[in-house]
Amino acid sequence: MRWSLAVLLSVPLGAASVRIIQTNSAGDNVSIIDPATNKVVGVIKGIEVNHGAAAAPDGGRYYISNEAQSTLDVVDTKTLKVTNSVPLSGHPNNISISKDGRRVYVAIARAPGAVDVVDTNTLEKVKSIPVKGAVHNTYVTPDGNWVVAGSIPGKTITVISSKTETPEWSLEMDLGIRPMAFATNSDGSTKWIFVQLSNFNGFAVVDFVTHKEIKRIKLPDLPPGKSTYAFGGNESHGMAVTPDQKTLVVNSRLNSSIYLYSIPDLTLQGSVEVGRSPDWVTLTPDGKMAYVACAAADSVSVVDLLAKREVTKIPVGQVPKRNITVVTP
Repeated sequence: MRWSLAVLLSVPLGAASVRIIQTNSAGDNVSIIDPATNKVVGVIKGIEVNHGAAAAPDGGRYYISNEAQSTLDVVDTKTLKVTNSVPLSGHPNNISISKDGRRVYVAIARAPGAVDVVDTNTLEKVKSIPVKGAVHNTYVTPDGNWVVAGSIPGKTITVISSKTETPEWSLEMDLGIRPMAFATNSDGSTKWIFVQLSNFNGFAVVDFVTHKEIKRIKLPDLPPGKSTYAFGGNESHGMAVTPDQKTLVVNSRLNSSIYLYSIPDLTLQGSVEVGRSPDWVTLTPDGKMAYVACAAADSVSVVDLLAKREVTKIPVGQVPKRNITVVTP
């Protein structure tokens, strides 16, 4: 889930434009979904093996990581054309953007591992921050103070100051670091990091202040008569926290389902079957609907979180993975 909560709270929904940006990892197109109609209303073409996505706060640009060319591609949101391609230090995976939109942080998924920093004014890579291990995902914490990188081979979470753009602390775990999400304190600071781990159908909870794992939760087994389904990637991949900080949504690729946990007690509240191999999830600004990228179904499942049911499937491109919610004035 990638959007600025400050932007969401400051823009009346009637005056805002909301879009779901869905990358398609086995193609050269990115699908743009209107959540009001649950239809694809635009397609960005020509970005081979597109991976991560981010959006400028003013709505003028999308940023897409291009695995085929090892670039960060810049897209005009009106024409949906690529206007610039910024060379990176290596093969990219996921990306994130600073709250003010001035920096894009790109996960470099090649050893020895780094987070590339792209200046969105000059559209140049201005820094490459070394970290331990090739990086799979980068995140900006909800308060905007930290950039968090996770490495699968390095099994390490690295927390970088967004002010100094230098690593502040790291945590090495026993398994590779997959997607993450964040719980916040009442003042907006980061309380916990929810962490999915390689070959584990569940998630860990890391205390942001003590830098220690405090809990690990395994997702439920499927009921009798239903079988698991494995399609590449990790057993559990993709998480999101609702804007009210009350619910954690967790994908299970193994079980083709999403699971809902209450925050802060982390009690299971229910589950919803979706398409095969749910790989990523993003939420609408009101936290009522989840858009789940189902990599083995070439579709996005739309889930009503209050009713705990799938309401529709949206056909997209080939092997959809990362997605984000974009809210612009």
